[in-house]
Amino acid sequence: MARPVWTGVLTFGLVTVPVGLYTATEDHTVHFHQLQRDTSDRIRNKRVNERTGRQVSPDDIVKGYDLGEGDYVVVEPDELDEIAPGRSKVIDMAGFVDLRAVEPVYFDRTYYVGPRGEEYVKVYELLRAALQDADKAGIATLTMRNKEYLTALRAQPTVLIMHTMHWADEVRDPADVLDLVPDRRTKPPSQELRTARQLIDALTIDWRPEDYHDTYEERVRELVEAKRRGEEVVGEAGPPEATNVIDLMAALERSVERARSRKTGHGAQRTGKAKGTEGQEKGAEKTKGTEGQEKGAEKTKGAEKTKGAEKAGGRGGKGSGKTGRKATGKAGGRARGGTGDDLGALSKAQLYQRAGEAGIAGRSRMNRDQLIEALKGRPAA
Repeated sequence: MARPVWTGVLTFGLVTVPVGLYTATEDHTVHFHQLQRDTSDRIRNKRVNERTGRQVSPDDIVKGYDLGEGDYVVVEPDELDEIAPGRSKVIDMAGFVDLRAVEPVYFDRTYYVGPRGEEYVKVYELLRAALQDADKAGIATLTMRNKEYLTALRAQPTVLIMHTMHWADEVRDPADVLDLVPDRRTKPPSQELRTARQLIDALTIDWRPEDYHDTYEERVRELVEAKRRGEEVVGEAGPPEATNVIDLMAALERSVERARSRKTGHGAQRTGKAKGTEGQEKGAEKTKGTEGQEKGAEKTKGAEKTKGAEKAGGRGGKGSGKTGRKATGKAGGRARGGTGDDLGALSKAQLYQRAGEAGIAGRSRMNRDQLIEALKGRPAA
C-alpha cells in the first residue's frame, strides 16, 4: 500500500477522525537526460559563483531578496525555519460551500483522504455520505511541508478527496491576461446561439475518462522507438484553419448534422443487448430478408446467413442484439478503412484508433474531418 504524504486529524464540528493524505495522481511523462551533442556524455548542473565561476558548497549558499540595482536582503535558512508554520496535525473545516460556487481555476493538486484505522471507518463514511448528499465541499487550511494550503474536501462515491487550492491573490484576472475579452455588448445572434446549443446537445456524451489518452506521450515513445530502429521520422500535420466568421452559421449547421449522425452510430455501438435488439428490429423493417433470418436465428443456432442479412450488415447481424453490437464494434474499432458514410458515424477516438492501425502519419494533429479523409480508400482489415 502507498504511504501517506501527511497524517493528522480531520475535525467536523465536535467530530474528529484520524486521516492520511495520499497522492491521487501519477506522472507518466517520458523523461530524458541531457547529453552533449555527438557524445554520450551527461550534462550536469552545478552551483557556481557568477563572478568567479567557481563551484559553491550548499553550506555557503544563502537566500537573497532582490531590491533592484544589485541590492539584496540576505536571509539565512534557519531564519526561514524559525517563522515556518510547522507541521500542523489538524484539518479544521471552517465551513461548507456549494461545489458549483468554486471555480475550477482555484483547484491545484488532488489527494485521497483515508481513515487511519478500522475503528474510524464508520465516522469517515458518515462524513463522506453527508458531503455527497449535501453536494458541498468543506473548506479548510492545512500546513504541509512547511507551507500553508487552502483546501477543499469533497466526496466521491467511495472515498473523500481533498484539493489543495490557490489563494485568491494567486488567481489572475482574465482581463489582465487576455488581449481580447468579450464584453456584455458582445452578444451572438439568437439563431447562431440556438444552433450552437443544438451542437452541444448533439455532442453531449457520458464522461468516460478511459476513452481519452495522452497522444503526445505516444508520439514521443514512437519517435524514440523509430530512432532506435534507424527509421525515418515523419512530421505531423499542421492545425486546421480557423472558422471564417462569415461561414459560421453554415459551419454550425453542418456540425450539428454530422454530430447527430455520429451520435446515432456511436450510440448503436455502445448499446446493450436490449438496445441492440431494438436497433436490429428497426433495421429489419428497412431491409428485406432480415426478418426471416431473425426468426431462423431464434430457432436454430448457427443458421446460415440469408441474403437479406448480408444486406442488413451491422443492423441485422445474426438476429440478436449482442451479435449486432459485436459487428458494429468490429467495424468501429478494428477495420482500417471504410466508406465515408461508415466513417462519419464514428467518434474521433475511434477514427484515431483506425488511423493508428492503418499507420497514417500525422494523425495526432488531425481533426475529425481530416481523419475521415485520410482513412477513405484504405483497405478494411
